[in-house]
Amino acid sequence: MTLAIGLLIPLLGTMLGAAFVFFMKDEMSPRLQKSLLGFASGVMVAASVWSLLIPAMELENAGGVWSVMPAAVGFLLGIGFLLLLDELTPHLHMGANKPEGPRSHLSRTAMLTLAVTLHNLPEGMAVGVVFAGAEGGVSGLSMTAALAVSIGIAIQNVPEGAIVSMPMRAAGNSRWRSFLIGTMSGAVEPAGALVVVLLASMIMPALPYLLAFAAGAMVYVVIEELIPEASEGEHSNLSTIGFAVGFVLMMVLDVVLG
Repeated sequence: MTLAIGLLIPLLGTMLGAAFVFFMKDEMSPRLQKSLLGFASGVMVAASVWSLLIPAMELENAGGVWSVMPAAVGFLLGIGFLLLLDELTPHLHMGANKPEGPRSHLSRTAMLTLAVTLHNLPEGMAVGVVFAGAEGGVSGLSMTAALAVSIGIAIQNVPEGAIVSMPMRAAGNSRWRSFLIGTMSGAVEPAGALVVVLLASMIMPALPYLLAFAAGAMVYVVIEELIPEASEGEHSNLSTIGFAVGFVLMMVLDVVLG
């Protein structure tokens, strides 16, 4: 039961954020959007460090100075994987007019949804791999720590759901359609997490690499998309404040609940 709840919590965060379209009449203000982007970045970076990279190195602490190698290799593979997906998949970043990736006849809505789905994939993997480690009895990866990661990702998903659904509403879509698009952008997370958990017995030997892989993929999303959008134009200081708040909140969650 705890496992099922833990896998679904991030999606509930996305749904809550997407529901902003029912309570806000106009499009999201630039100040609020930058604050939320910064907050999401802070949560993801802190989760990558405390919930993924540090446990990955602790699992290999018997290797002495070489214990850092699985984390280093996995991290770089995670960066490379998201870079490859960005190159192979037609997608449109939020606030951009020119799509990236191969040429496609997909609509702007479809390409934006693809972009957000790509970026949610590593978050789902992160939740799944931590729960897989907790279920497997790995030292330092308790079920409480896994829930902390899930809650942290869910908190990060609240602004992300709003940042997807609000522009959809501003572009002329109905409130319900905008809500559903925002919600579906996060559906890949529980699906990806469940696949990882189901394959737990096979992936346990590679757990340090997979933890770091998820961290690298999440950091790629932060550097490639969230921080550039948050720093562009006016009010970039709000994104810095949001980053600090999100980072500290996720750090505290991991230490207190972990």
